[in-house]
Amino acid sequence: MKVRTEARRQAIVEAADALFQETGYEGASMSEVAKRWGGSKVTLYGYFPSKEALFSAVVQSCATGHLADATRDLSTAPMDRAGLESALEHFGVRMLGVLANDKSALAVYRMVVAESGRSDVGQLFYDAGPSTSVATLAALLSGAMERGEIRRADPKVTAQQFLALLTAEVDVRLYQRDPPPLSPQEIRQLVERANDMFFAGAAPRQHAGL
Repeated sequence: MKVRTEARRQAIVEAADALFQETGYEGASMSEVAKRWGGSKVTLYGYFPSKEALFSAVVQSCATGHLADATRDLSTAPMDRAGLESALEHFGVRMLGVLANDKSALAVYRMVVAESGRSDVGQLFYDAGPSTSVATLAALLSGAMERGEIRRADPKVTAQQFLALLTAEVDVRLYQRDPPPLSPQEIRQLVERANDMFFAGAAPRQHAGL
């Protein structure tokens, strides 16, 4: 029995990434992945028991791995308003840095958009990365609500609203053939505008007569 190695696993993921981008999720097969990778289907299934599992690995490697790193940082944010603002800014810069300038990640996002209407690829994509970020953001924002730093609302919805503001100015890049890269300064300005809008809307409301 061959010993599993990280190098072999990564080679499989890279072959699958290229195939998914070329044929789409539905058009790809495990047989073709094995052929392009240069190994056997038996070995391939030893690493990934299904095409769904392989796609999730591709998503995590090429499109949402950055979210995991940024999300981990959220869990250690200081428990005060300044810490919250800093944590959200840091998260936003990490996230948009990939969405704006990583061509491989952009290609995966495009494939997900194209395939979501005819397969479960959209849900697989969401479960492989964004869902964890939403949950962690919701927990962070729930604590801020308890401390009175932002107004009370559904934490999950609030997290989703923050993410929508964060990506509002870069979503158009999904539909552009070859969007130009954004500089670190431009990315930080995008994040600052999103944060300003978020905190303006999430500020605690003063009750009349108080």
